[in-house]
Amino acid sequence: MTATAPRPGASPIRRPFTAAALAAALVSLVFGLVLAGAGPASAHAALTGSDPQDGAVVATAPKEVTLTFSEAIAVGDGSIRVLDPSSKRADTGAEPKDLSDGSTVRYGVELHSGLPDGTYTVAWQAISADSHPISGAFTFSIGAPSETTVALPSDEVGGGPVGTVYGIARYVAYAGFTLLVGGAAFVLGCWPRGASVRPMQRLVVRGWVTLTAATLVMLLLRNPYTGSGKFADAFDLDGLQAVLDTKPGAALVSRLLLLGAAALFIAVLFGTYARREDALEKKDLAFGLAVGGGVVAAGIAATWAMSEHASTGIQAGIAMPVDVLHLLAVAAWLGGLVSILVALYRTPDIGSDAVRQFSRVAFGSVLVLAATGIYQSWRQVGSWSALTGTRYGQLLILKVVLIAVLLAVAWFSRRWTGRLTDAAPGEAAEEAADPAETADDVDPARAAQLARQQAVLTATKKKRIRDADPERSGLRRSVLAEAAIAVVLLAVTTVLTSTEPGRTEVEAKGASAAAPAPAAGPVNLSMPFDTGGQNGKGTVRIDIDPGRTGSNELHVWVDGSDGKPMDVPELKVALTLEAQEIGPLPVVPDRLAEGHWSASGVQIPMAGEWKVDVTVRTSDIDQVTIDKNVKIG
Repeated sequence: MTATAPRPGASPIRRPFTAAALAAALVSLVFGLVLAGAGPASAHAALTGSDPQDGAVVATAPKEVTLTFSEAIAVGDGSIRVLDPSSKRADTGAEPKDLSDGSTVRYGVELHSGLPDGTYTVAWQAISADSHPISGAFTFSIGAPSETTVALPSDEVGGGPVGTVYGIARYVAYAGFTLLVGGAAFVLGCWPRGASVRPMQRLVVRGWVTLTAATLVMLLLRNPYTGSGKFADAFDLDGLQAVLDTKPGAALVSRLLLLGAAALFIAVLFGTYARREDALEKKDLAFGLAVGGGVVAAGIAATWAMSEHASTGIQAGIAMPVDVLHLLAVAAWLGGLVSILVALYRTPDIGSDAVRQFSRVAFGSVLVLAATGIYQSWRQVGSWSALTGTRYGQLLILKVVLIAVLLAVAWFSRRWTGRLTDAAPGEAAEEAADPAETADDVDPARAAQLARQQAVLTATKKKRIRDADPERSGLRRSVLAEAAIAVVLLAVTTVLTSTEPGRTEVEAKGASAAAPAPAAGPVNLSMPFDTGGQNGKGTVRIDIDPGRTGSNELHVWVDGSDGKPMDVPELKVALTLEAQEIGPLPVVPDRLAEGHWSASGVQIPMAGEWKVDVTVRTSDIDQVTIDKNVKIG
């Protein structure tokens, strides 16, 4: 790889224009990635079972409905609602009871007594332990399935425009943290003179402003993000108070308080520290800033660790400090990378020592990232199938590939760093002598003006000389490529934090697959009839035992309007599975006693929603056919 100096007469704005164009393209790509991953939040806790189960038909009304989840959740009033066929509340409306036992997470709600037959809908909504909203719904039937008028929201909780904005704010918060912590660490640890350089000051301050603004947006949107999905609810004071009582809300407030301390750190770094001249005093102040800044940075990183993936699942006590180290290493590496880029493009003063010092910091950060990343990957994935067969695992593979590419580009940057040279001392002395020569016999105001003009000319000259340095030019290009990859890497990481961990997804699927099928038992039907003739009113009761595919026993009882057994001249039964266009399958039961018929070996070929037709004839001319749907199998 070779580098050539700029051609004489080349436009001085050509390279910055190229960098700006690349930055615009990167922003478009990043927002595309974030928007693609900012749809409805994936369920980080999963519903693994329920009683009654989804689609079950029970003979009698249960006293309560229970739901089992793969990991801890937060619930409140209305988190679990049971609705009858007419969309009225069938539960008592009390807060769900915590029925968890050991590692089993289970919640339940009590039902009203005397519930009629029909199909009931269970709608649930909760907050996963890693701060993401989850929701779902299922049905069960009492006696037999029926039509239902329950209309559930079509949008999944955590989606819609609010979910999109919240997802963007998450990305912006990570970016702001990276610039704030990485930029400050670069100035303090690699280039102390950068504390007095305006572009470096702007970079760190903008990182602080970005993180603060994103945190405020997330705090205000937290209520609609986990609830209604309406922007207007962002200013609902009751909803905001409820958010503050949750773990994610407390984490966001803690982050804002720590950002207040970070503002004081920035003021000292770019004020007192930048102006301090005495070397010993400056060293002591740098040590104090490093300790204080490190504590604040770790605290801000902990606000993510304590409220997201690391705070739940296996080994949470180890995972949270590991996550803090991972975030700090990311910030030191990527934030320092952006700082190098800004210094190379915007300041002529950065020398080879600062670049080499950052190279050592970046190497240490990569080692920390490798160790913590391997642990996090094992914890969140846990198996090869989860790595290759889940969205989380596939995103993790993409992240590893991006890091590998980033390291390859960094290797080229390290080669350019080794060739980097500083300005010759003679040049600096010559430049420093120029202002004095022009200041003799001139009034102070004029001397100050000349000094400012000379300073601008000197800075321009130094920048032109350094821009012509092929090593510095090559380093700028390689660092720009590193920063470009880092921006995409940060976007993938943001989407990764909004995706259900592979281990959780696989375990939830396994639990669902291993869940026992609904208990087989007699299907009980009761259907009134009226043939229109004399003594033509009554009730038909049917039992199908065991109520599953294969051979079944069918019993039919006919009761008159007085409730006593009633004989009829003719009784016929037919079964139809309309969804699969099977049937009608005729069943001709035999009379066993007055008002009682039965048939043995009734074959039901497959499970599904079967329609049971019963034809009752009470006289030569009076006859009626009635039907009812029932789920069998």
